[in-house]
Amino acid sequence: MNTAKDNNHAEGDDYRSFLLLDEISKDASVTQRSMSKDLGIALGLINSYVKNLVSKGYVTVSGIPKKRYTYYLTPKGFKEKTRLTYAHLKNFTNLYRVARKDFSRLFLNIKELSNITTVAFSGIDEITEIAYLSLKEAGLELTNVFDDDSVGKDFFGLTVRPIEDAAELKPALIVITSFAGSSELKEKLLKGGVEEKIICDISADGWIKKITKDKGEAVE
Repeated sequence: MNTAKDNNHAEGDDYRSFLLLDEISKDASVTQRSMSKDLGIALGLINSYVKNLVSKGYVTVSGIPKKRYTYYLTPKGFKEKTRLTYAHLKNFTNLYRVARKDFSRLFLNIKELSNITTVAFSGIDEITEIAYLSLKEAGLELTNVFDDDSVGKDFFGLTVRPIEDAAELKPALIVITSFAGSSELKEKLLKGGVEEKIICDISADGWIKKITKDKGEAVE
């Protein structure tokens, strides 16, 4: 019998396989190192996934010219990429629905049960824009966005800043808005000097922390 953990692991494998097949389909000369950097996946994992895709007949590898590997999707690989694309779109639709519901509940709780009016985000991925829409609907203001992988980029008029800046800027509340890697983001915030009580981790407790009305701060 498969457990929920097994299912989540399988879904994660499918998603990473989809990302690699997509990268290879766009550029046969792409390197494992560049895929690791662009996708944010450890180089060792990239190597393991590529070997798995090759063993399944989805990808072929050419060593010509010497010391330069070129990857090609096989007809079977293109078929698998199409299947995973549809699966990903379906999963994203489900993700959007759940994220919208949970973020709306979170920000309405903050609005109604505390005196917090400004929020900062940490982490940028598929759900961050969903979080922003829910935040604006609740009438809250986004003051900062922290993400080490997107420093300097624009997010709805705000320049993304490194996580190390969070403690100095002292936001009232930081919501971790990343579908994956939330534990790593929280650890970076804590190491950077941010108080744990102002960090709201979307992956914990249904994404909603209790908000105290008198103090206006998130608590466990």
